Amino acid sequence: MSELPTPADAMGYLADARQRAILFLDVMRQRSAQSAAHNAEAVPNVLDFRAELVCDGRRLKRPVNYLLVRILPPEGIILDARKRPFVVVDPRAGHGPGIGGFKADSEIGVAMRAGHPCYFVGFLPDPVPGQTIEDVARAEAEFLEHVITLHPEADGKPCVIGNCQAGWAVMMLAALRPELFGPIIVAGSPLSYWAGVRGQYPMRYSGGLLGGSWLTALAGDLGAGVFDGAWLVSNFENQNPANTLWSKQYNLYSKIDTEADRYLGFEKWWGGHVSLNAEEMQFIVDELFVGNKLAAGEIRTSDGTSIDLRNIRSPIVVFCSKGDNITPPQQALDWILDLYDSVDEIRAHGQTIVYTIHDSIGHLGIFVSAGVARKEHDEFASNIDLIDILPPGLYEAVLTPREADASGLATGEWVMRCEARTLDDIRALGGNSIEDERMFAAAARASELNLALYRTFAQPVVKAMVTPAVAETMKRMHPLRLQYDVFGPANPFMAWVASSAEKVREDRKQADPENPFLAWQAKLSDAIVTGLEDFRKMAERSAEDAFHRIYGSPALQTALGVDTASDKRPRRAAKSPLHAELVRQKVDELRVDFSKGGLREAAIRALIYVGLPRAAVDERGFEVIRRLRQSQTGSSGLSLSEFKQIVRRQFLMLKINEEAAMAALPDLLPEDSAPRRATIDTIRHILEGTGPLEGEVAERMHRVEGIFDPEPRITPVKARPAGTKTP
Repeated sequence: MSELPTPADAMGYLADARQRAILFLDVMRQRSAQSAAHNAEAVPNVLDFRAELVCDGRRLKRPVNYLLVRILPPEGIILDARKRPFVVVDPRAGHGPGIGGFKADSEIGVAMRAGHPCYFVGFLPDPVPGQTIEDVARAEAEFLEHVITLHPEADGKPCVIGNCQAGWAVMMLAALRPELFGPIIVAGSPLSYWAGVRGQYPMRYSGGLLGGSWLTALAGDLGAGVFDGAWLVSNFENQNPANTLWSKQYNLYSKIDTEADRYLGFEKWWGGHVSLNAEEMQFIVDELFVGNKLAAGEIRTSDGTSIDLRNIRSPIVVFCSKGDNITPPQQALDWILDLYDSVDEIRAHGQTIVYTIHDSIGHLGIFVSAGVARKEHDEFASNIDLIDILPPGLYEAVLTPREADASGLATGEWVMRCEARTLDDIRALGGNSIEDERMFAAAARASELNLALYRTFAQPVVKAMVTPAVAETMKRMHPLRLQYDVFGPANPFMAWVASSAEKVREDRKQADPENPFLAWQAKLSDAIVTGLEDFRKMAERSAEDAFHRIYGSPALQTALGVDTASDKRPRRAAKSPLHAELVRQKVDELRVDFSKGGLREAAIRALIYVGLPRAAVDERGFEVIRRLRQSQTGSSGLSLSEFKQIVRRQFLMLKINEEAAMAALPDLLPEDSAPRRATIDTIRHILEGTGPLEGEVAERMHRVEGIFDPEPRITPVKARPAGTKTP
């Protein structure tokens, strides 16, 4: 039985609790002052790096509130003009810009440490009147054109990182202007909006349960044509009531002596709410989150151009997490299933898709976690050229600790290996059944109907009642803004806090860590968190059950025009007979070219052939190739884009007809045996960089050696010392 607390324990705890309460209130006061100062800035952001303006979107032909800035490297960081630039695009999802460069260990930080010039695309708090999502896409295209012009020596087009909602915007632009992009990294980005697993990720049900996007239209009308991003932040917070209502504040209170700076740093971004035009937000909800039209190719630009993600020519890196309840792996990856029936179809479109799934990190951690930056983002930045030259197909990026590597070819703390995957690996993550898809299709139809009814009968009245002054008053009265104002200088009851907190810091007396009251406090907190978590789970189960009961009704589906007899998914990208014909022509062209080329093409074909059984590409093997390319610079060295094109052609030849491609290999080799032997030594050196050659790989290597060097090499016999007997 534990000892009962003493009066001294009680007095010590009460004194500590009183001081912590005052210090907590002072942090709340500082948060309010910080928020007011931050929002008063001309270009509020939370970047931890100095930057200079490159292009102001407000001065474009179709003005938008976006800006392109060049990130100035910190002292000690040397950038390489030959390396491709990185462009980080932040999400305009209720918060202000800067999260991609929030700290030294961030997407921008690790890219610069790898020697890449960096640019950042941010935005101002208020939209330009009349700007649309399409206008923003045009502006970002001009930004990329600027970056490409500024880096004529770069070996490759810019790598573009799209965080959260910026991910789908980047993908849409890449489908329209593929020539502007190098590799694309989409982090925590939803692309397949209906996808998920039953019993998890209930946010996808919200649109249907609220009757669709008519509430979005109402919110825009109440803002006099402007949608307040604070409502988006509220949606995020509602997904985790335990953290929103208790854990975040309790963590600060219980660790008030050490947690204040971290808390204030995050709140500077979290409380920097931005706005969108009502038309922009309506597009996002109707076309994406409720309509789920992106992967189906059903979104069209103002000139009628269809946005087809299969047009993207650059490698696509998808980074998601099982711990992300905002963008779960299914929403990040199931667009692949909407577009393709097999990996061969991915290859036929010339696409390279790489994904990696974190086991536990939450949505915000994908962008702000220093651990994630030092691992996943650092590996992406360090190996972006490897990703760029991968043959078309589907891969998973697997990271292993560097300690297990003895080759000395890996540069970071981790070794990245891209392993070949199939669509079954994506399906194995779980997803919707045909019945689930019909329910979401019914919800989308109901949304269209309700929006039409609102626009016909209610919208004229709302618009007539809401003046700009009324809209501004309602904006200031939003609960998220009030929680800042209530602790600000406008509240006379906070006048005593600053001076009292200063006195507390001078005479701070913390309770003994072994004080039993602290343990009881922690248990009480745990009980509150458990209760709120239980409430969340109950609410989520109820929401899911209600959604299934309402939109799973065959009668309602039929009334809304959903085909209840079809066994096909309601949202599926259409196939193109023209593309199929172009693929057939390309295959015929490649067959004719089996015997075209020289030693360089032969070496790459042989390298791919030997490595195929491994079904993986390792950064260590690529490092050997990179060093060889560098050693040839200025003579016969290949640019990265040239090397990439040869790799793709030789890979596709082997996929078309492996035996015919290998049978034609001798036609590519020179008569002189010396360069052939040097080449086979290089191939072996590259392949052994990732481990010994075993099994089928060794057998294939033996076959290739026979083609390149059919005459056995004579190994000189060393002279034996005098008096040595022959065995």
